[in-house]
Amino acid sequence: MTYILALDQGTSSSRSIVFKPDGSMLAVAQQEFRQIYPHPGWVEHDPQEIWTSQLATARQALQQAGISASQVASLGITNQRETTVVWRRDTGQAIYNAIVWQDRRAEPECLRLREAGAAPMVQQSTGLLIDAYFSATKLQWILNHVAGARDMAERGELAFGTVDSWLMWNLTGGQVHATDVSNAARTMLFNIHTNQWDEALLKLLDIPASVLPQVHPSASAFGQTQAQWLGAALPIGGVAGDQQSALFGQACFSAGQAKNTYGTGCFMLMHTGGQFQTSHNGLITTSAAQADATPAFALEGSVFIGGAVVQWLRDGLRAFDKSADVQSLAESVPDSGGVVLVPAFTGLGAPYWQADARGAMVGLSRGTTMAHIARAALESIAFQSTALLQAMNRDAAQPVTELRVDGGACVNDLLMQFQADVLGIPVLRPEVIETTALGAAYLAGLSAGIYQSPEELAQHWRVQRRFEPQMSRDQAQSLMAHWEKAVRQTVAA
Repeated sequence: MTYILALDQGTSSSRSIVFKPDGSMLAVAQQEFRQIYPHPGWVEHDPQEIWTSQLATARQALQQAGISASQVASLGITNQRETTVVWRRDTGQAIYNAIVWQDRRAEPECLRLREAGAAPMVQQSTGLLIDAYFSATKLQWILNHVAGARDMAERGELAFGTVDSWLMWNLTGGQVHATDVSNAARTMLFNIHTNQWDEALLKLLDIPASVLPQVHPSASAFGQTQAQWLGAALPIGGVAGDQQSALFGQACFSAGQAKNTYGTGCFMLMHTGGQFQTSHNGLITTSAAQADATPAFALEGSVFIGGAVVQWLRDGLRAFDKSADVQSLAESVPDSGGVVLVPAFTGLGAPYWQADARGAMVGLSRGTTMAHIARAALESIAFQSTALLQAMNRDAAQPVTELRVDGGACVNDLLMQFQADVLGIPVLRPEVIETTALGAAYLAGLSAGIYQSPEELAQHWRVQRRFEPQMSRDQAQSLMAHWEKAVRQTVAA
């Protein structure tokens, strides 16, 4: 039997999954790591913890599967995107904590760039809107604020990477400084038409080209791990940012197919084939995972706070002990009792792009209970995702007719039914909801010759449950109108 090992480095935990060639999971290991909040709006990770937790789970997964590394044909990596690491080439030591995608410290620089009229150039080259979410201004901040960093960068002594690059550097003992197109596309420094780093953007942001990794298609021979880490040298055959990896794992290979991932945030992507499509409705254009050198694109909307709102209820409000308890608490009331929660804890992402928005709860009454707030929290995830799909449909040549879902929160039946109700289209949950890791495994398998084509992979996709809309369109539109009104109040605040 030939196995594939997928490393899934996420925002709150590192996971490793051993897959069989048919896409079924043999073993899973997971480890949480620290979230660091030095100042309001700042979010950091310790790069060393990212690496050690990921390595530990890879070893655990192989052990649980009862296999040795020599039985693994290929290794795939998928990762939290935009999170920025800068390290020394000589020692491999990071010079600052990883600045996480949720971090907002670079917003003043983004405002300066927008006011300088740079937005059209950035969107035309990268498909992105100027926002602190992306890597470029995080990298710029490190170069400008860590003592000696800019001088070291100018001398070619520093390496920058998103988390995939950081993991590959460590896995290969510093032999590989690389990334794939789907991660490079999230830096705000990469021209997704030419699949090259953009010299004009590097100049605009004063980023030395020497810090940048090499860019490859998502299914490629990236390099080999050192045997010391897992017991044998493994080829790294697949790399993709988590959301493009999930799109690939959901077998959305054709224009018009869409998926939504319910994780810490929510991320909806619609494949647009080989067509670069500029959004006029607050979405971004991004590179999809590429099985070869042929360009592939997607429209994307990002919700910053999705499943994280449940963590906030658990840890901040102490509403329950385990995140899984939110469904039973929310189901104990028939509806939210008029409560609308807008979890704009780190601003609002697509399609609003309001960096200064802050969380708000409206519609409270004397009869409001924690159950109503829990239900409103779950509904907020569906409302934000519906706003994304509505924007996507306005941009798309043809409307999305079904939504494939994945991620940890998609196991919540109440949330998925409510999502189908407000969307007005079927929501399809697959048998394997770990599609982020599955996409990385599929890319690695293509590189290793286990699979011959994406079309072959599409045959593996199976529906576990289909949620059909049960709510009238009038009621759904009324609920969305209440949501949009609450959003306007949040922004005004």
